[in-house]
Amino acid sequence: MNITKSPSTLLLAIYLIIIGCSGAFGISLGALSIIVPCLAIAAGVLLLLGK
Repeated sequence: MNITKSPSTLLLAIYLIIIGCSGAFGISLGALSIIVPCLAIAAGVLLLLGK
């Protein structure tokens, strides 16, 4: 299995894993919940820029 070298795809994958785990298992990130929207914004911007 190869891990992607594209930063936008990697951030999107991390974001989706976090959202999936928090939804499926009811995990609360507490004060770290600011990370999730930041990851989403960063992945979206990088995808739009084609990085």
